[in-house]
Amino acid sequence: MSTEPQEPAARLPLPLRAAETTPERPWPVRHLAPKIADYIARMPPVWVEGQVLNLKRWNTMYFLTLRDTDLDMSLSVTAPAGAIRRLGDAAADGAHVVVHASPRFHAKKGDLTFQADDVRLVGLGELLARIEHLKGVLAAEGLFDAARKRPLPFLPAVVGLVCAQQGDAEHDVVSNARARWPGVRFEIRRVTVQGPRAVPEVSAAIADLDADPRVEVVVVARGGGSFEDLLPFSNETLVRAAAACRTPLVSAIGHHMDSPLLDLVADFRASTPTDAAKRVVPDVSEERARVLQLRHRSRGALVHRLTREQAGLDHWRSRPVLANPTALVDGHEARVHVLRDAARRALHTELVHGRAEVAGLAAQVRALSPAATLERGYAVVQRADGRVVRDPVDVDPGDRLRVRVAQGEIAAEVVAP
Repeated sequence: MSTEPQEPAARLPLPLRAAETTPERPWPVRHLAPKIADYIARMPPVWVEGQVLNLKRWNTMYFLTLRDTDLDMSLSVTAPAGAIRRLGDAAADGAHVVVHASPRFHAKKGDLTFQADDVRLVGLGELLARIEHLKGVLAAEGLFDAARKRPLPFLPAVVGLVCAQQGDAEHDVVSNARARWPGVRFEIRRVTVQGPRAVPEVSAAIADLDADPRVEVVVVARGGGSFEDLLPFSNETLVRAAAACRTPLVSAIGHHMDSPLLDLVADFRASTPTDAAKRVVPDVSEERARVLQLRHRSRGALVHRLTREQAGLDHWRSRPVLANPTALVDGHEARVHVLRDAARRALHTELVHGRAEVAGLAAQVRALSPAATLERGYAVVQRADGRVVRDPVDVDPGDRLRVRVAQGEIAAEVVAP
């Protein structure tokens, strides 16, 4: 086999368009990168709104990250020192700005940055106008209606708490709640409560606690702050996440001057995290005192009722009709006995008289009865058909007769004379 170097194959021309590239005919990076740079360079300047992060100066230029106020998205921006100096003391991380910038693609590193020529702060008035507009939209949807607010549970076993990773809000809620009711338990979600990460993290924490069947009430707590710091709690995404929470929700942002929209959509607004702790659990000492008070009141009411009923019972028992219940019927009983005896005597007399009368009538009947005549020796002669024989011509010889005497009957037969 020959080991001599061979001549390279003739290189094919590069495709003119991206759609014509293939694994066998690709574009090299040196060919693609300038095309991307030329394409981006044709894009016009744009005004972009966001929040300043990682602001650094290098010679006459400032480098910063412009992050979206709602989602975790960001752009790299460079700006001349003069544009940043016009912001004064507000030029710091967390500033809410709008930037007029043009996109630039650095072909060497493949980085996309925006070169700014104007940087302006978003005015407080404009932010307030946006919040007021959103407030009107949400109110029209009924998210602030009192009818949709749910009552807080009297004694939740588990309280969900959304608070800062570092801060006093967690301590204020937990310590005050456990001082009031030592048995209460907490499910805590520590999140970022200001800046661009606040909205997604707080919203996710609310949804997570709402999905936990053990959690009976959710508290979103923050220890106050400036108007700009509290802007996430007026964000539409976060407010709608709170409205969708099926578990009773307490807003404890702690800002008295301007109420964030979260306060309006929450089921209960607490002025401070400490106030939230007092609202979500009862005070055990107060409840014990209330139980003792109710026990004393119940005992007093029961004793009063028993005393009143005993007095009424004594009053009725002292009445003659209850002292001698038979008094009303004793006289009637005696009268009944008298009438009964009289009735018996009258009945006996009537029976005696009736018996004598019956005996007399019986004697008369016997005296007038044919049987009495028979007793004297007479007889009644009857033919076989039952007819009484009164004349000898009524019978013929050979006829059979019945002769009835006092003590019975005698059969006879007629014979010729």
